[in-house]
Amino acid sequence: MTSKLPLLIAPAPIETERLAVRLVLESDLPALMEVNSDEAVTALLPYATWRSAADAEAWLARMRDIEATGLAFQFVVVLKSAERAIGTCLLFRFDEGSARAELGYALGRAYWGQGFMREALTALLDSAFGTMGLRRLEAEVDTANAPSARLLQRLGFTNEGLLRQRWMTNGKAKDVEVYGLLRNEWLGRAGHSGVV
Repeated sequence: MTSKLPLLIAPAPIETERLAVRLVLESDLPALMEVNSDEAVTALLPYATWRSAADAEAWLARMRDIEATGLAFQFVVVLKSAERAIGTCLLFRFDEGSARAELGYALGRAYWGQGFMREALTALLDSAFGTMGLRRLEAEVDTANAPSARLLQRLGFTNEGLLRQRWMTNGKAKDVEVYGLLRNEWLGRAGHSGVV
């Protein structure tokens, strides 16, 4: 009996002018602790705020287990000038037959409003729709998270509807909006080089 190979091959680290987007390392956990221990960052996300190094280690173990299935890649967003992780991007729930995946992301509060996540996601989307061979990406956003919804819209995602009580966050059922982006839409964007 042969073992199942991962559905996709993880891309090499992706570099932009200010950032690197690469797979998470254990050495990133102290920087990610700063991001994920901030309730302002996690308040509108479907996971608990980190309280200890044990929470960070448990998260990394969970991500490694999911990656081992071939159904996800956990990336960090590294600020090159500081050589420090300032956020995360996640491609998960790969569906090989549909060439589809979901997108998640989080950014440290000190870096909000500076275009970092848009820069990181633009590079990741180029890779996802290029070398990774995806046809469709989806993202879910808490209805109270207007900045995240605006970011997705700026990247060309379309709001495809409301999913009622989709997430449980801090014991509360949360409604989310689902956004979708197709490969041909991404490649057809004005100003896109067409090179992926």
